[in-house]
Amino acid sequence: VQLVESGGALVQPGGSLRLSCAASGIVFSSYHMGWYRQAPGKQRELVARITSFGRTNYAEFVKVRFTISRDNAKNTVYLQMNSLKPEDTAVYYCNAAYVLDIGRDYWGQGTQVTVSS
Repeated sequence: VQLVESGGALVQPGGSLRLSCAASGIVFSSYHMGWYRQAPGKQRELVARITSFGRTNYAEFVKVRFTISRDNAKNTVYLQMNSLKPEDTAVYYCNAAYVLDIGRDYWGQGTQVTVSS
């Protein structure tokens, strides 16, 4: 199983980024997908999640600004991030959790997002 994130970068406050996570080795449509982030010295936290049938939920601190989506034909989940703030700076990780056993999950290696002027 591989989850490969991409799209992280250095961006100015107020800017936008689109993260992608390409999955292989799993039946993508059978997995809930999520984006998490971890800032230096902090615990990893949920950013957004999308279920296998497309229902979404977001952390309060990213509602309205971020949008999670998935393309089952491409085995890819996306995170569109708008109006970025310095406090969004973190390593962003992709997670895949099997719908019939959420304890059976996988993580990507992470992609760095830095918001700074």
